[in-house]
Amino acid sequence: MSKKNLISFIGLFLFVAFLQIVDAADTSTVGVSATVVSKNNCKFNSATAAIPFGTLDPTNPVDKTVNTSITFRCAGSAPNATFFISDNDGLYETGPNANRMRHTTIGTEYIPYEFTLNPTSGTVPKNSTQTLIISGTVKGVAYQEAAAGNYSDRVIITLAP
Repeated sequence: MSKKNLISFIGLFLFVAFLQIVDAADTSTVGVSATVVSKNNCKFNSATAAIPFGTLDPTNPVDKTVNTSITFRCAGSAPNATFFISDNDGLYETGPNANRMRHTTIGTEYIPYEFTLNPTSGTVPKNSTQTLIISGTVKGVAYQEAAAGNYSDRVIITLAP
């Protein structure tokens, strides 16, 4: 086989291989979006809050919901502020929205709970006090077989901008 024929053969082979790769390719679509927050800054009026579930009795396992609130205010140059509030699911989360409290002395014992914030976003007039409602719920079935003792978690709430 001549050098010219060999180069042509290799070129043809590579072209066919490329066509097979292209034929096996697939595509996907990724949505891209953004929200621009206002030129204001928002701050919580208090740095802490608590959701004390209190005593949970496994012999009478009932759902227990506790609510608390934190106020915040947005200031800045814009007349209205667009804000967003989120949380980190706590120290012992096991996935999206999987909050759980850990036993204080038995590191393998947990009690799951639900944690909600309201509102999580909005547009408000600047310099007006707003209230964030924080709600926690422990289902009775979640502590029915739990080890006796104290359980706790810490959730960080972020207010932007």
